[in-house]
Amino acid sequence: MSEMQLGLRERTRRAVQREIAEAANVLFVERGFERTTIDDIAAATGMSQRSVFRYFASKEEIVLGKFDLVVDDMLAALRARPADEGVWTSLRHMFDVLVSLAQTPGHEQMVEPIHRVVFETPALFAGYLQKLQRMQDAVVVELLERAERAGEPYDADDPAPHALTAAAFGCLVAGQRAWLASGGQGSFADAIDRAMATVGPRT
Repeated sequence: MSEMQLGLRERTRRAVQREIAEAANVLFVERGFERTTIDDIAAATGMSQRSVFRYFASKEEIVLGKFDLVVDDMLAALRARPADEGVWTSLRHMFDVLVSLAQTPGHEQMVEPIHRVVFETPALFAGYLQKLQRMQDAVVVELLERAERAGEPYDADDPAPHALTAAAFGCLVAGQRAWLASGGQGSFADAIDRAMATVGPRT
């Protein structure tokens, strides 16, 4: 959902969330996630601790909350792919939503460092995997509906939609790991492409 489709209150809320997240991410990169406190984040944003908690339920959500906001965009991107396109190709294009998020103007310099914080902090990485699992569940539902719309529904015991989705998200994480191992050099999109090409095209 685009910013313009949101009401004024929600746009304002998201703007404040972005402000908090940007300040917090700088602290997480400089000090480490565990050593950064909510009080530190509140001080950096000129807010009270209570105000920070009004926008984020936990410190982890400051880093990971953005993934909840992109699920609808990812599903819309998947839904917009040609009906006769292979599922594997469509899933790859769906990940362009995450690539675009990583390339948001003014934020490029923080993408690699904050990814590293997520992957190197056990609590954050566990939370990230939980977010990805919820994304996968939503994508499987969309693949089932897509097959229904095409008049070629999956059998109830067909593992294909679950297997393809799990494999694609596994490649996403593998691509992120490879990109981090390179020090963030090269294209994030290319890293995902290489990971998905390793598994190979699927229909």
